[in-house]
Amino acid sequence: MLSVAEHFLEQQMHPTVVISAYRKALDDMISTLKKISIPVDINDSDMMLNIINSSITTKAISRWSSLACNIALDAVKTVQFEENGRKEIDIKKYAKVEKIPGGIIEDSCVLRGVMINKDVTHPRMRRYIKNPRIVLLDSSLEYKKGESQTDIEITREEDFTRILQMEEEYIQQLCEDIIQLKPDVVITEKGISDLAQHYLMRANITAIRRVRKTDNNRIARACGARIVSRPEELREDDVGTGAGLLEIKKIGDEYFTFITECKDPKACTILLRGASKEILSEVERNLQDAMQVCRNVLLDPQLVPGGGASEMAVAHALTEKSKAMTGVEQWPYRAVAQALEVIPRTLIQNCGASTIRLLTSLRAKHTQENCETWGVNGETGTLVDMKELGIWEPLAVKLQTYKTAVETAVLLLRIDDIVSGHKKKGDDQSRQGGAPDAGQE
Repeated sequence: MLSVAEHFLEQQMHPTVVISAYRKALDDMISTLKKISIPVDINDSDMMLNIINSSITTKAISRWSSLACNIALDAVKTVQFEENGRKEIDIKKYAKVEKIPGGIIEDSCVLRGVMINKDVTHPRMRRYIKNPRIVLLDSSLEYKKGESQTDIEITREEDFTRILQMEEEYIQQLCEDIIQLKPDVVITEKGISDLAQHYLMRANITAIRRVRKTDNNRIARACGARIVSRPEELREDDVGTGAGLLEIKKIGDEYFTFITECKDPKACTILLRGASKEILSEVERNLQDAMQVCRNVLLDPQLVPGGGASEMAVAHALTEKSKAMTGVEQWPYRAVAQALEVIPRTLIQNCGASTIRLLTSLRAKHTQENCETWGVNGETGTLVDMKELGIWEPLAVKLQTYKTAVETAVLLLRIDDIVSGHKKKGDDQSRQGGAPDAGQE
């Protein structure tokens, strides 16, 4: 956008004229994209899998593309949440990726629930519970120390015994508030004292401590529990009963807690297995891309053809419209169409085909009717119909790309001059050494 504008600035055309033409071009680009877009049936799994597959075919995970597409689609649909007619899909917060070295990539899966890297606090607590009642806390089950320095004066032996007794009574009361709800599992973000572990173990309650806040939020969303700050305020509707199974397994050298088989989980864990950490990191990056594509399509189910087809269709529409324009604005307006052709040109260069010949053929193809979906095949370097090849891009992403490109160009065109804040080396030396002698040259 800026390189094509440079020519007009050299000809003393005012930046405001160029900016005005760019803004008109952006409005027409958006309307043209919406015309050539097609709706998507988000309930059609095959169509959704094809869209996701087109985003990972050139990446390291392409060998396991079928598995990756199914994982991405399953994970995004699990965390999808609708409230008051508004659709919310927060992948970062509610779709956690856990990488465990070992096994093969085919062992990777989406858990209908949450997995955390924690074990029970007491070895005699249960590690396998069906239909668990889960209580979530963000407070500790320990005796609270004073916030500032606290001094206690003990004059008799009974005083020390009484202090210990008060601590035990406080812990016992906390545990009784929890035990009266008859939960099977207590999960807290803070610590659990040895005495509290003893009371909970005697009540046949499994306790897990020092869980991350993000993990606690996902557990709450998966099993329907509510996180409580004070055990004495616990009520029956705070207990989560949506999970079907709690199981603690040892994988490698570490223990993992699985809360799975949830009735209606709005959070999930993607378990990735692989030979090494490097492979798992690469698979995770590719999988994040696939999930973002799936999320964008679910939020805005509109697609435009890929392979440079949409850019060439928009460029052709802008060129045709510029012919009807009058005044100097038509030249910057037409230059935007030239700038858009850089996408198909780059695709042609990457596959080693003749750039001028193929770009001219593509330009001629788009002058014909119903040829808006024709683009460049990045593997063979030929012109193909993207509808037949199955290469599509989310409309929302394409719109945002165009808006960002034009708005960034407009922002830079508005700059008149740059004032540098760096000091010159000579000025610093002259200040340190005093004013130079006026007679010296």
